[in-house]
Amino acid sequence: MPASIRGEVHGLLPAAMTQKKATLLDCPSCGSIHIAQMLGDNGGISYVCTACGHSWS
Repeated sequence: MPASIRGEVHGLLPAAMTQKKATLLDCPSCGSIHIAQMLGDNGGISYVCTACGHSWS
């Protein structure tokens, strides 16, 4: 792989990791990252923390 391409790919990796990190959900009650996504009764999406049981939408 040419050095110019390696340099550009190397620069994208930290940005991709930062974006991934920003999309993680954590429980607003206990801070756990163990979250399950559920389909709500009205068709909306809600979340439940599998660590403490807190749910939100």
